[in-house]
Amino acid sequence: MAANSSSGPRIQPVHGKLTATATKQEREIMKKTLLSMALAVVAPFAWGQVSETTTTTTTTEGNGTITEYTPGSAIVLRESSGPRRYRFGKTVTYVTRSGRTLDEDMVRTRIKVGVPVRVHYVGTGDNIMVDRVILDED
Repeated sequence: MAANSSSGPRIQPVHGKLTATATKQEREIMKKTLLSMALAVVAPFAWGQVSETTTTTTTTEGNGTITEYTPGSAIVLRESSGPRRYRFGKTVTYVTRSGRTLDEDMVRTRIKVGVPVRVHYVGTGDNIMVDRVILDED
């Protein structure tokens, strides 16, 4: 019987049957080949996926009576749960309960300590920014 060349599997009798055995190097080559084929099949799906980020902004309302007011900076309201400080955002709109916008002169005369208001704000914790102040009167 002629010796097998090293380029292919060797055929050896095992318990009366002929089986092929591969060398360690041949098994490593086969593993790399199979892995390469698997990656070639999966790769188009991996690069074809779309990544999406969703940011949710919730506007919330607080209400109470003004206990401190610093125009352009902050307002403190006495709420049912106790005093709460709100910072003003870059632009704040002041309106009456019916939705009428107040001009600067009206804001100076009507927004003061003791007046009941509602505030629309964005954020949570210490990052609450008011964007709308609503007087509880017209």
